[in-house]
Amino acid sequence: MRGILYLFDNIPNQTQLNHEIEPAYWTGRHDPVPTGSHTGMIKNHAKILPKVGTGYPDTGQVMTIERNYNHMKRIITLVLGLTFLFTAQLQAQEIALQMYSLRNQTKDDVKGSHQLVADWGIKYLEGGGTYGMSQEEYKKMISEMGLSVIGVGADYNELKNNNIQKIIDQAKAYGAKYATCFWIPHQGDGNFTIKETQEAIELFNKAGAEMQKEGITLLYHPHGYEFTSHGSGVLFDEMVKNANNYKFNMDVYWVQMGGGDPVAYLKANPELYPLLHLKDRKKGTPGSKDGRGDVETNVVLGEGDIDIKSLIELAVKHKVEYLVIEDESTRSVEQIPQSVAYINKIKSQIK
Repeated sequence: MRGILYLFDNIPNQTQLNHEIEPAYWTGRHDPVPTGSHTGMIKNHAKILPKVGTGYPDTGQVMTIERNYNHMKRIITLVLGLTFLFTAQLQAQEIALQMYSLRNQTKDDVKGSHQLVADWGIKYLEGGGTYGMSQEEYKKMISEMGLSVIGVGADYNELKNNNIQKIIDQAKAYGAKYATCFWIPHQGDGNFTIKETQEAIELFNKAGAEMQKEGITLLYHPHGYEFTSHGSGVLFDEMVKNANNYKFNMDVYWVQMGGGDPVAYLKANPELYPLLHLKDRKKGTPGSKDGRGDVETNVVLGEGDIDIKSLIELAVKHKVEYLVIEDESTRSVEQIPQSVAYINKIKSQIK
């Protein structure tokens, strides 16, 4: 891309062509006088033009130079346009699947379960497990299906025990850029305090800095218990405010279960959410601050009480990288393709 831009910037304009070619013919030399940064390019044009009696190229030859110049400019403009279009497509919000959604299916048929994902039009996986296969065998299998892993797990205790390199190596083995911590150990259901919060913040910033050196971004996935009141806000606000070397994989279901507003959080700091776990909640489901709930309250995206539409629109606006579907219900196989269709529908309506 940089090379194309350099070439485009260094195409001589017509004034430069006239200025640099003319002296060559006036003095009777085939090579133009070195008058500028475009000498080499102009020299190539000048050499193929025979001199005429007056010392100048004739009208037909001048027109040939102009045509070549304009043709080259049109080609490079087209290449630039296609390059920008391709880059924009790469930056589009991709749909991924958290493989926990198919935990029951993979027990009986690993290959068939992954083929389902591909058949649904999903190309990206969040997971990292190999289901009893060697890592190379698993990578080969999913590669042949057009699938790739974009995120792996980062167990809190592994981070705490300084086993960070193990997580980095797993992510790199898949070419994944993200590693997510899904749970912070704490005493009792819902008994998450500012002490655990501060310890987690310190650990995530330290581990996140190490991962950044290797091109991996550490993410934290909230589970509802972080929405206990603290000061003028909640504990999750402290995690957001102090996120220097880590970001978030926001599970919108659990944020709302804890009493938070996922739309408001995404609006306030979109740069902190490269991944979103999209999961809708059955209307009338009571909230919970202990990180536990009935998986059967997971419904097709757009059919529950979470503002999934606004979240998708914001994700597109702020270039969230991956929209990760997670459906923990026993109806996941039936519901996931409907959720894929809903995401694509909303994205297609955005102008």
